[in-house]
Amino acid sequence: MFIDVAKIILTAGTGGNGAVSFRREKYVAAGGPDGGDGGRGADIVFVPDGHLATLADFRLKRKYSAEDGQNGSGANCSGKSGRRLVIKVPCGTVVKEAETGRIIADMSDGSEVVVAAGGRGGWGNQHFATSTRQVPRFSKAGKPGERIEILLELKLLADVGLIGYPNVGKSTLVSVVSSATPKIANYHFTTLVPTLGVVYMGEGSSFVMADIPGLIEGAGEGIGLGHDFLRHVERCRMLVHVLDVSGSEGRDPIQDFHTINNELLQFNPRMAELPQIVAGNKCDLATEQQIADCVAYFKGQGIEFFPIMAAIREGVDSLINTVAAKLHTLPPIMIYEAEAPIEAAPVNNSAFTLREENGIYYIEGDFLRRLMNGINPDDYESLQYFQRVLVKAGVIEALQNAGIAEGDTVCVYDVEFDYVN
Repeated sequence: MFIDVAKIILTAGTGGNGAVSFRREKYVAAGGPDGGDGGRGADIVFVPDGHLATLADFRLKRKYSAEDGQNGSGANCSGKSGRRLVIKVPCGTVVKEAETGRIIADMSDGSEVVVAAGGRGGWGNQHFATSTRQVPRFSKAGKPGERIEILLELKLLADVGLIGYPNVGKSTLVSVVSSATPKIANYHFTTLVPTLGVVYMGEGSSFVMADIPGLIEGAGEGIGLGHDFLRHVERCRMLVHVLDVSGSEGRDPIQDFHTINNELLQFNPRMAELPQIVAGNKCDLATEQQIADCVAYFKGQGIEFFPIMAAIREGVDSLINTVAAKLHTLPPIMIYEAEAPIEAAPVNNSAFTLREENGIYYIEGDFLRRLMNGINPDDYESLQYFQRVLVKAGVIEALQNAGIAEGDTVCVYDVEFDYVN
């Protein structure tokens, strides 16, 4: 199954918690704190893989989570960092932030990209020892990894795109100039997926041609196969517009030319500006006048026109040679530049909520949850550190503004204590 769009959720690893530990060794008095740091949470890394052709794997699995870092331990031993999660995607996949559409990476140049970074490990109590606080019984919790919803879009890496109405001979043309074997039949939408073929032009010279299916009037608005495959034209360096010059289906080939180009313009104005060569196919079914009319029209428009009969390769060599020569003058395949993150409001790492129920004041906040992981409620110095954090974060002031009185109960997750002014 050819799948070229997928939406997935990534959660990088959370950092391990720092340890609270003290050196205890025979003949060593007052060994001091030796709690190790937590390991770093694992990153989620995307790697382009030339053996993959679709995003079908992401239809079955939508959520990916990386390994957490391990907690620190005694003897200054740091926790093991999480093993990074490597996700393979087809070459040409554009990774976007689902919410904003920001381009995170273009997996086209072979480089791996960290899409979601793991959280930093927390400090062990060895970091909190001072001349006046020689027995710190608290540590820091690890930070959570990044969580992001991303949109994957596969945009084929092709030098030349074959465009045109269904059943005009695009699949036949790509089959006779390359080793590609698309399905060929005399009905519309025979080709349901883009077909890539490598056109060999001699030693050290070749280019990739893509048969783009599904373009009809209204394709830019999603009619037919519409948006499903128009995105695959975006990277092409040039286009070969295939027309049925015989009008065997009752359409005017010149009108077809303008209709398809209008759809390209509506979908992406840049695509309408790509260099085009016109291949007038099915000349064996056309009259000499029909062919002459097309030749005269496109010559007047300054557009190169090649009358061909793709099925028997008549006129095809001249077309392909011209395409190869023109490609030498064009820029390489477009690579999308990663975009900087959209400026967001500063994140308040000290944000908390305060509510009062039945005389008990409940305080909650992400930073408090992490703080409680490293606090020892039975240790005086640990509680002093806890109190300093509450004062600095504005929690004590908020309690006073809420009308708390001496002896009232304050609950911070699983810890309850009496308020003392």
